[in-house]
Amino acid sequence: GRITAGADRQALVTRLLKRPNRTRFEFTVQGVTRVFVSDGERGWKMSPFEGNEGPTPLPEEVVGEAAEQGDIEGPLVDWKAKGHQVELVGREEIDGRSAYKLKLTLKSGAIRYEYLDAKTFTRLRTVSTRQLRGHPVQIEATFGDYRKSSGVLFPHRIDVAASGRPQRLRVTVDTIEINPPLSDALFEMTGPAPPASNQPSQLE
Repeated sequence: GRITAGADRQALVTRLLKRPNRTRFEFTVQGVTRVFVSDGERGWKMSPFEGNEGPTPLPEEVVGEAAEQGDIEGPLVDWKAKGHQVELVGREEIDGRSAYKLKLTLKSGAIRYEYLDAKTFTRLRTVSTRQLRGHPVQIEATFGDYRKSSGVLFPHRIDVAASGRPQRLRVTVDTIEINPPLSDALFEMTGPAPPASNQPSQLE
């Protein structure tokens, strides 16, 4: 897909997910690609923007966040078996639609809020706290333009905002592939990163 931050600022993005909790995220701007990889226990990044041509380790808290994002079905599916806790805390309106507000306490102890459409139960918004440059920042992601891929509904528009920052990002999903063949090597980075630009991707 594409990330847009203003009329003249756009990046190409690819996210690959593979059980259990493997993630790979590629972010390309002006022909330069940053890569973030996690096998669920360890993580690395390659960031030419920061002068890092080789892989460098990701902080432990970032690896934990990557593992949470690698939960393909999302934390609400089989939440009890996954060790999470869910509490209905009320109803709110999201972009003119009535939504159930759920407080989700993850097994890790992290807390996020999920907003589900009261009629369709599709996810309208998620509010969570992420580590950005070593500091906790509240992130609000709003989902829309749901369409089916292989019979499964996925949002094709994701608007992302961070508290205290005026800039908003929009992710436009161009392609979703379900169960593509993905080598485990794509989620390892003990040496030079294997190319992933021609691999199928799943981005949600």
